[in-house]
Amino acid sequence: MEVVAVRRCAVRSVVVAGLLVLGVSGVSGVSGEAGAAARSAPGPGPEADVAYHGRVSLSQGRLRVWVVPQNEGPAALPNATLRVRLSAELADRQELAQGCARAGLREVVCETGALPLHGRGRHIGLLLELKEPVPEVVVRIDTWWNGGASDRDLSNNQHAVLALDTGDSYAF
Repeated sequence: MEVVAVRRCAVRSVVVAGLLVLGVSGVSGVSGEAGAAARSAPGPGPEADVAYHGRVSLSQGRLRVWVVPQNEGPAALPNATLRVRLSAELADRQELAQGCARAGLREVVCETGALPLHGRGRHIGLLLELKEPVPEVVVRIDTWWNGGASDRDLSNNQHAVLALDTGDSYAF
């Protein structure tokens, strides 16, 4: 397992650059399935099948997200960025893991590190504080940027998980 240390300003630069490339004027970026599909649509770049597996749990306004990015190929990726979107607003102050940055009121983006062919990227663990305690939250995880690679199978990198405020862990 490789752990990638990235300074927060470098991640923000990548996020801002990505927003500029996409022609997005808002801080929160392009939302919805159309935005994710546009960023990972087949094109002239390499092809890679990025997948995410992990767990989420919610307890007393604290959301834990654990994600392991994976690449089924046929090409390796030097880096990718996953996006975590919530149905509830995040607290104003967050202590995010290295390689992660806030991308809106309800969004966080994290770099995956290198994704070797048939291999895994760095494990990403987030402890997110919500603005207010809620009985449930929908967590959406998808690819925000994949280095220009095309991904024909979006079913394994777009997940929506309903987490109830029980402390139970929900797998995806």
